[in-house]
Amino acid sequence: MSPIRRYSIAVLLVAASLATRLAVLGWLGEKVPFLQFFPAIMLAAWLGGLGPGLLAVGLSATAALHLFIPPVGSLTPADPVDAISLLLFVATGTGISWFNHRLREADARGRAASDRDQARTQELQTILDTAGDGIIVIDSRGRLESFNRGAERLFGYPATEVIGRNVSMLMPSPDHERHDDYLARYLSTGEARIIGLGRTVTGRRRDGSVFPLHLSVGEMTIGGARKFTGMLHDLSARQQHEDQRRASEARWQSVVESAVDGIVTIDQHGRIESFNPAAERLFGYAEADVLGRNVSMLMPSPYREEHDTYLARYLATGTKKIIGLGREVQGLRQDGTTFPLHLSVGEAQVKGERRFTGILHDLSARTEIERQLREQTALARLGEMAAVVAHEVKNPLAGIRGAIQIIGGRLPTDGTDRRMVGEIVARIDALDDLMKDLLIFARPPKPRPQLTDLTRLMAATVELLREDPALQKVSVTIEGGALLTMADATLLQIVFHNLLINSAQAMQGQGSIRVSVDDAKPMCRIAITDQGPGIPPDIRDKVFTPFFTTKSRGSGLGLATCRRLVEAHRGTIAVDSPPEGGTTVTISLPAASTVH
Repeated sequence: MSPIRRYSIAVLLVAASLATRLAVLGWLGEKVPFLQFFPAIMLAAWLGGLGPGLLAVGLSATAALHLFIPPVGSLTPADPVDAISLLLFVATGTGISWFNHRLREADARGRAASDRDQARTQELQTILDTAGDGIIVIDSRGRLESFNRGAERLFGYPATEVIGRNVSMLMPSPDHERHDDYLARYLSTGEARIIGLGRTVTGRRRDGSVFPLHLSVGEMTIGGARKFTGMLHDLSARQQHEDQRRASEARWQSVVESAVDGIVTIDQHGRIESFNPAAERLFGYAEADVLGRNVSMLMPSPYREEHDTYLARYLATGTKKIIGLGREVQGLRQDGTTFPLHLSVGEAQVKGERRFTGILHDLSARTEIERQLREQTALARLGEMAAVVAHEVKNPLAGIRGAIQIIGGRLPTDGTDRRMVGEIVARIDALDDLMKDLLIFARPPKPRPQLTDLTRLMAATVELLREDPALQKVSVTIEGGALLTMADATLLQIVFHNLLINSAQAMQGQGSIRVSVDDAKPMCRIAITDQGPGIPPDIRDKVFTPFFTTKSRGSGLGLATCRRLVEAHRGTIAVDSPPEGGTTVTISLPAASTVH
């Protein structure tokens, strides 16, 4: 929909609401002058977005003020209560416009996700139709629901002729008569003879001829209904099959080697037998470093200690927790860092021995996107609240502070009341600082990039800190030469100032802080290291969480604001504390591409 049409609809909706209100003017008089405009605002925001919604709010407020609020014909209400009602209407209408705008965006995202799911479904169907082996799907009653082209070639039936019929039609006697009893017994007792395993069976073609084939059956649940997938491979010519097997192994090896996701194969003792290049990239290990070692080396605690017990219990009892299913788990890289991944495990038998194949998909990007979406939603709400707080509290607070200072100036300088007044002023200043921090965090200024020397900017920040009497016993050493980046120096100085203050406070106001500025192309890296006690691992992951603090009077917004400002410069910030103590905060910013 074009912008002109969206805004025109908003105008028409307001006009319709106004006409309705004028039609009942004799009945309502000057009562409820705003109520009839809310549906128009909601529809304008839903159909057109935030802009048309705000236009509807403005037109509605103007119409109500001009026609229904005394003095009629004026744009200035005579009664303060009417003025307050007008402000509440504008605020509520703006909120409704914003909320409907967000709902509209969410609806658009939902439709896009549905389109992606449909495309993935079509892609999967294409893969199934082009597979060389037969793939069939049956329901819990044994009725065929899917019959790919490979299965059509194997059995000679077209899919339209077998869909809805019992799968036993593809089996010769005695399996033909026994199949339904076996399926019913499995559903009632869970006793599996072929489900979850693979074995050689005999199939029956449409012309009545029989042939050997390899069948592996997997179980899944879709919409609460149990389904079974059968993978069928023709074994008619043993020698030809052997040649095909070698070709198939080479083909699948190529697929595994070129796969984007990690693929790891282990034996029944948990020892790694294969480790594809994607898995090497995921975990940071070379294949030669992991072959023969227990797969638990790729897991953090407590999964590392529990894995062998779980595997042994599964082999002894057949109780599954992840095999045949998929779920999110944590992986452990060679450097000790953990990351989220989706793991799906399949089971097979090779020469009578059980093997397990894990397909590992890195979820780091998805998790980060989800975190950013949650954070953006929370920040949008926080921004609205911060604006209200700043408007409704900040100005009155300044007036209160001034009044208290005047009162304090009239009190004896050596009295208890004078000291109490000073404490009140200090608390008001702390509250004012908190509101400033909240506003910067919730609605940070948009960076105005200029060519900036990070070393010189850090030195200027250190000089400002040296004027603070509480930090006279803190020494700061800056290592590194001039390093240029495109950045907003004012915003970066806020980041440097917060980090240096944190380091000084961690050392109780005395000690040494080392700042290193390095050129780690294509990034500039600034590392700030203190001699404090460090940050425990259980707290380290929370330090960038808004309002989380370990200080007695901290706001919990310092590091959260630092991260927002650094990310606004397309950079990253990370915290590390070695076991021996001390904390290092590392900032990475894009280096200046061109220096004039």
